[in-house]
Amino acid sequence: MTAATKLLDEMCHLTAQSLTAMDTSEHFQVLKLLGEGSYGKVMLAVHRKRGTPMALKFFPRESTSLFSFLREYNLSLSFCTHPSLTRALGIAYSTPSHYVFAQQVSLFGDLYDVILPEVGMEEDCCQRVVSQLCGALSHLHSLGFVHRDLKPENVFLCDSACRWVKLGDFGMVKARGTKVPEVWYSSPYCPPEAEIARDNEDSWSSVSDGNEASKEDEDEKKMKKKKRVWVSVEPSADSWALGILTYAMLTGSHPWAETANDCRSYLKYLEWFDRTRGPDDELDVWAEPQTEAERETSGLTGAGLGAKERPPTAPQFACFTPLACSFFQSLLDPRPRLRGRPEDALSYLGGDWMMEKERLRLEEERRKSGGKGAIRNMKEMEGRGER
Repeated sequence: MTAATKLLDEMCHLTAQSLTAMDTSEHFQVLKLLGEGSYGKVMLAVHRKRGTPMALKFFPRESTSLFSFLREYNLSLSFCTHPSLTRALGIAYSTPSHYVFAQQVSLFGDLYDVILPEVGMEEDCCQRVVSQLCGALSHLHSLGFVHRDLKPENVFLCDSACRWVKLGDFGMVKARGTKVPEVWYSSPYCPPEAEIARDNEDSWSSVSDGNEASKEDEDEKKMKKKKRVWVSVEPSADSWALGILTYAMLTGSHPWAETANDCRSYLKYLEWFDRTRGPDDELDVWAEPQTEAERETSGLTGAGLGAKERPPTAPQFACFTPLACSFFQSLLDPRPRLRGRPEDALSYLGGDWMMEKERLRLEEERRKSGGKGAIRNMKEMEGRGER
């Protein structure tokens, strides 16, 4: 446990003793709903005396522990000092029905507002977002925290051109090394190491295969579901999510429907990944980390391969330049211990990521759409994946 994670726990215990009860309407003019989810809701509000716009995050008391509320509040208040992390504003209180804290508000929506289905967003805009998210994630990781919930609706826009974005929603943040039950879910954002928990009762399956199982099969499944797999929280999960998010920003779709060994599009990616690494580099999910020198010569970047020697690219990555393919293979390494870090991804910025023909096609599609039709439903993007 790092000094920052220890300090966070101490701050939660201290603020628990000083949390005050307040009437929201007495101190704030609530204007509109900004977002809602399983955690509660976020409202746009203005402070009645100061006139300051802010976002009020409401957590239902019946489903939220005081400690988890204070943990998110204190983390955002004291440790999210990077300019691309959303900060709390030092206002936390309780009402009879909710715990509430105030945070910085981003008035231009989130990434869903600028990602067009099947088209994505402009490449230079995407690279600006990636650059900022790399900094935000690296800051959290340096303090010993892992975000664990990087996705488009958690990246907020401070302007319409993505020159300044902020990563928010820290309800899933855990200290690195914390033991948690592994949960598999049907999404490309779910890292491959989570598939060991696919049959657990707290994991989600995407679709039923439609076959009626025998009583013996049902009993066997029930036995499997009772087994919980406990794993260590690691920054590599954020790296995987950053790779998937970047793909979504560039294409308006996902590279596969779910990270699973029965998903054909994901298997095609694994075959390509394995071929680029050569016969002497076995695809071992739990492989030991490489040294810096080994990383430089391992072929992760494909720098040593000539055009004729480079293996055929997986179909869903054929629209990208070799530079972008190396970027994706670094962050989307199936082996968590060898996965690239957000700070490593910065070295891939600045060059072209989309092939010229594909870039021209996307520009024409954006021109026709007039910038409308932003993705608001994750399933619209996941629909591109092939099982």
